[in-house]
Amino acid sequence: MPDTLDRCLSLIDSLGRRGVKPITLLVVPGLPWSDAQLATLKSLQESSLVLAGHGWRHRAAAIRGPYHRLHSLLLSRRAAEHLSLSAEEIRALIARSFAWFGAHDLASPTLYVPPAWALGRLDRAELPRLPFRFYEVLSGVLAHDGRLQRLPLTGYEADTRWRAAMLAPWNALNAQRARRSGKPLRIGLHPYDDEMLLRRQMQAQIDSCDGFVGYDTLMGGGMGGAMGGA
Repeated sequence: MPDTLDRCLSLIDSLGRRGVKPITLLVVPGLPWSDAQLATLKSLQESSLVLAGHGWRHRAAAIRGPYHRLHSLLLSRRAAEHLSLSAEEIRALIARSFAWFGAHDLASPTLYVPPAWALGRLDRAELPRLPFRFYEVLSGVLAHDGRLQRLPLTGYEADTRWRAAMLAPWNALNAQRARRSGKPLRIGLHPYDDEMLLRRQMQAQIDSCDGFVGYDTLMGGGMGGAMGGA
């Protein structure tokens, strides 16, 4: 987001010093990006960092229905933008997100990550008609043809002890799943994670990886990503 870009740049620099490459930066298009910030995104993209679409405003307009209410309480708060939308609205949002990159002289991304990994009321059968090649959800990465590559996932956005108590064992379990299965571990970072309660676990799990692979490479072509081989 525009107001977290500087924090993201600091995190990208820290990851680079740890040998993490490639890195994917999730971009929320529908916010007030300045010309200087857009130039920074273009420079990052030209230096091999991968950009991905990440919703439109990253905030649900309303909390709708029991599932969304539970999701908001346990995981997403107001971030799960798709869960407040109809399938038609989600399709329009994804198309608008994709078009924004080209309209701002950025290379079109191949990956779309819905906020909080919640795709909402969108059926997989509709993916071939949408512009991105890959869609990341909680369980893994979906190709545009609906094929799902199941992959373990970690996250460290723990700003309360309750969230830390939930996320820490989840992260440990998923790192173990990656080791046992030989599958890459998706390491999901948020801008302030290195200041939050699970920063030591985050650093240890990044350092435990023996290599990194991009989304495009994992799903069958090109470059992108970064996921750790735990």
